[in-house]
Amino acid sequence: MRDRMNVYFPPELLRQIVELADRRKLSRSAIVEAAVQSFLSPDAADRREAALTRRLDRLSRQIQRLERDVGILAETHALFVRFWLTVTPPLPSEAQAAAQIKGRERFEGFVEALGRRLQKGQSFLREIPEDFVRPPSSEPGS
Repeated sequence: MRDRMNVYFPPELLRQIVELADRRKLSRSAIVEAAVQSFLSPDAADRREAALTRRLDRLSRQIQRLERDVGILAETHALFVRFWLTVTPPLPSEAQAAAQIKGRERFEGFVEALGRRLQKGQSFLREIPEDFVRPPSSEPGS
């Protein structure tokens, strides 16, 4: 059900409403109703601002995940290098050529395994639960 409302328009505005209604083959009430709805709804600038805010929020979350992932990777790499340097004894010079050949073979195997893992969509970072990763400020003793 619709309620009736009487409104008064200046003659020029009423003429424009009538012409638009005739051109679009709509009732005058439909034209006025659409204009009032448009006036009462958020304008384009508000909609753009809301969309931009949502996009910025999404980008902020993505950057936070990237910072987390880079931090994990840096710590993982540093831990590996420290461990490797600690447990790997120096080689005598006569064994270095054979070690380099073996090192190249192992590296090729590593690259192949990495390629297979990436093709399957597997990620080391996805294996680490969020609970284990804390920002530096929330660590005990900080």
